Amino acid sequence: MPARDEHGTPDGARGPDADETPTPGAPGPLGRVPDQTPAAPGGDGTHQPDARRKAPDMPRPRPSRPDQPSEPDRSSGADRPTAPGGTAPAGRAARPAGAAPVVAPWVRTRLRTAPRAAAALALLVLVTAYLAAALPRAVDRYETEGLRHDVASAAPRDSVLELNAPLPVTTAAEYGANLTSAALRKRSDALRALLPDPVRTDPDQAVHGVRTIDRVEGLDPWLPRPDGLSPQFVLSSPSDLARHTTLRQGRPAGGTALRPEAVVTARTAEALRLKPGSVVHVPSRSGEPLAVTVTGVVEPLGPGTAYWAVEPLLRTPALAPLVEEEVKYYWQAALLLSPSSAASVLATVGEKEVFFRFVPTAGHLTGRDTDRLSAALASAAGGPDLVRMREAMGGNGALTTGLDEIVDAYGSMRDAIAPVVAVAVFGIGAVAAVVLAMTGGLFTARRDGELALLRSRGASLTGIGLRLLGETSAVAVPAAALALGLAVLTVRPPGGGPGAADGIPLDPSLLAASAVALVAMLVLPLRAVVLHRRPRLHGGRDDLLTARPSRRRTVLELTLLVLAVGAVASLRLRGADDSGDHLVSAAPVLVGLIAAMVLIRVYPLPLRWLGRPALRLRGAVGPLALARAGRSSSTGMLPLLALVLALTTAAFGGSVLAGVADARDRAALLATGADARIDGSVEWTPLPAGLAEAVRGTAGVRDLAPVQIEYGVDLPSHEGTTARAMSAPLVGVDPASYARLAKRTGFGAFPAELLASTGKGGEGVTGDTGRVLPAIASPSVAERLGREPMEVVAAAGTFRVEVVGVRPATPALPGEDFLLVNGADLTRRAATALLVTGPVDGAALRGAVRERSDAFVVRLRSEERATYVDSPLQTGAERIYLGAIGAGAGYAVVAVLLSLAQSAPERNALLARLRTMGLTRRQGRRLLGLEALPQAVLAALGGVLVGWATVPLLAPGIDLFRLALATAPGLARLDGAPLRADPWSLLVPALAVVLLTALAAVGQAWWAGRRGSIKELRAGDAR
Repeated sequence: MPARDEHGTPDGARGPDADETPTPGAPGPLGRVPDQTPAAPGGDGTHQPDARRKAPDMPRPRPSRPDQPSEPDRSSGADRPTAPGGTAPAGRAARPAGAAPVVAPWVRTRLRTAPRAAAALALLVLVTAYLAAALPRAVDRYETEGLRHDVASAAPRDSVLELNAPLPVTTAAEYGANLTSAALRKRSDALRALLPDPVRTDPDQAVHGVRTIDRVEGLDPWLPRPDGLSPQFVLSSPSDLARHTTLRQGRPAGGTALRPEAVVTARTAEALRLKPGSVVHVPSRSGEPLAVTVTGVVEPLGPGTAYWAVEPLLRTPALAPLVEEEVKYYWQAALLLSPSSAASVLATVGEKEVFFRFVPTAGHLTGRDTDRLSAALASAAGGPDLVRMREAMGGNGALTTGLDEIVDAYGSMRDAIAPVVAVAVFGIGAVAAVVLAMTGGLFTARRDGELALLRSRGASLTGIGLRLLGETSAVAVPAAALALGLAVLTVRPPGGGPGAADGIPLDPSLLAASAVALVAMLVLPLRAVVLHRRPRLHGGRDDLLTARPSRRRTVLELTLLVLAVGAVASLRLRGADDSGDHLVSAAPVLVGLIAAMVLIRVYPLPLRWLGRPALRLRGAVGPLALARAGRSSSTGMLPLLALVLALTTAAFGGSVLAGVADARDRAALLATGADARIDGSVEWTPLPAGLAEAVRGTAGVRDLAPVQIEYGVDLPSHEGTTARAMSAPLVGVDPASYARLAKRTGFGAFPAELLASTGKGGEGVTGDTGRVLPAIASPSVAERLGREPMEVVAAAGTFRVEVVGVRPATPALPGEDFLLVNGADLTRRAATALLVTGPVDGAALRGAVRERSDAFVVRLRSEERATYVDSPLQTGAERIYLGAIGAGAGYAVVAVLLSLAQSAPERNALLARLRTMGLTRRQGRRLLGLEALPQAVLAALGGVLVGWATVPLLAPGIDLFRLALATAPGLARLDGAPLRADPWSLLVPALAVVLLTALAAVGQAWWAGRRGSIKELRAGDAR
């Protein structure tokens, strides 16, 4: 007789052992209810016997269809053949008497029997965790690139650190003992080592030496004197002069303190008439002029490097003005002394100093070093580090640099851009979280029957939750770890290759990937525990038409409403400048969340309104589709929420990018006035004859507006002579062409009749100073002139003007003030600029201008606009927004597919049953398409309305000025960059959602039609 266990069941009647391979009918982690349910997990984790086990002598029924093979008789183990002596059947190991039964591992069994579902979850977690882990690394990367770019691209004169101190010696002997070339180099190295971290400098570009602070006069009569003023020289002895120059004439300088020698650059020699052998005399403290002999002419190497760019006078002489009763000019130049002659500066009059110049490097800096760098520069300029450097210099030195201003400008731009980027991050993060929750909902729905059966057999909520947590952890944790590794490998620090040391902190990416893994792990067990905490009636309706919101849901909705109102109010009042207030950045998400909840509440109303009219239609497809849409599960708010948030994020992100592009276009157009602008490099340069006709014949030119601009015209005041002096440009235009240009550009449009000609113009009306010209003025000019005609005296003539129109801007001038008159009424008429309209070819246009004159400059609007996008901060933030829009679109697709997949078994069964009643395949496709459309249309309409309302609602608190024009020069003339709704960003994603939903539903119906209907029509199938 076979042995029996502690439950009285024969050993042979027990199910498969743990070491046996699970049968294909075993349940998957995300699949349907299996034919044989494993032991229910109890609170203590022990094996529970099956109370409804069949009798050993009860055979299984044979299949009713002859085309299916019969299954072997799975009777109890009592009827199975046993080995002699009552042992277990051959091929199976005998279990020792009294041994505890071993249950098949839950997680391994589930994953092996449903690999596709596990792979789908792993893929979703992998993509989401990768995006979450890559985001902080991408932000850190473009912030680091931005800081390095700003420091490296700054003008050397603004970025160098220069330490200078009065000469601590007074005689040549003391100089030789303390300030030799070797002593200065040693001191320079010591000062460089004392610079506080993270300030680092390039040792190859360090410069030191001595120089005169006050320029000394050249006494020789043969030196050029443009207005009778003697030239002035700077005597300087920079280090490593031979390494930064090429000798063109003569020999290198040598000499001594008493007989100094110097070299000059080629430009200095040409302007000051110097050559090898020339002797320049300068005043000295002894009264006897100091003679400096020029021994050679050199050519600078790398004129744009810091060696020459910090002091341009060393390379290029300059004509300096002397403003007295009349402006006079004199030459300024430099004599480059040799190190052996440097002590001669002690004999000159005026102040002398020793200087040490360091060029900062940016390759080691990161965006996180901004505050440290600012603090270090402040300490070096006037803190403890300056005290230490003064001790090394041996005098009362000072540090001057513009690097602190560069760092502060970078910090302010980063702080202005970060909140705008945070809005996109919160939006895409919310969409990803909802999609993960939808995935858990899908898996829970597919296993609802299995979990209910386990619960009815005594399984505890803790046991169920822990086993489901084990399933999801086995999938989510490896996927998140792989995503973190991919993010580290693909998003490298600036300049870092695959083998470079990673300078980006790992903690933010690790936390982001862990958060994604935690959500993916917990959503399935938590949802299952909540749904099965109480026994439920089988087959009870749970649809949107009959569901009643609970009190908890109402409280949650009211809480979110309060948060959304607070976030919107805070954003409108304070703006998005507070980077630490994440509630402000989450305002669009909260608005979309509230809108989705409102749509969920009103969703049954249109279905009810359409239900009765649909009954009057011919055929059953329409009414049945509406009825099926109303019978959708009340948990279907997650797909709607995901779509609304995705559409809101796409609309907001698209509006941000459109606002940035619009601001740059307007700034470029205001800078040039038209598609191309031709004017002289010097003010008041008349256009040569035939230039306008040549430009008009260039390919692409559609219109031309010649203008005459005279700057600095004194304006009279209607208040009399007591008013403060004011001047503004006078612009003479052709009313017809200029009115067309103003209308196209949108800057100060006016009817051409407003500047109708008086019929009096040209040299013949010079004496007619009483004629009145109609004028259009800027607001400040109009306020000064008043309403009465006022006399204007200009180079273009003397006349009276009467303001007939006020405009805030005009295409001809990028400034704020102007006075616009008809050019035909001016006494001296000569156009000075051409404003060109049309897609012109820059090379062809410049060629046409050069054929007439070389004194004119051609500026293109497209080239001007390109200068506004050269900061990595700008491009990095724009890439984040583009990525957010793309990720939002991808998650919207996933949300649609998950929504359809959740109800796929039920829809397949419905189609199978309806086909038995005569439903055609075409009608089946229409049915599923119409059934899926109501929710998609509602989500599309909701997304469009929420996106359209969110943009103007939040626009007062978001200014895209720094994101759009952070590097543009002269930006004060553009009044901000407000956020505007972009119609394409609103409509295109919404229509794509509706189209995608319809196509997915039709595709599902097509696929279901190709499969057989036997499986869906099986009796007793729990669907």
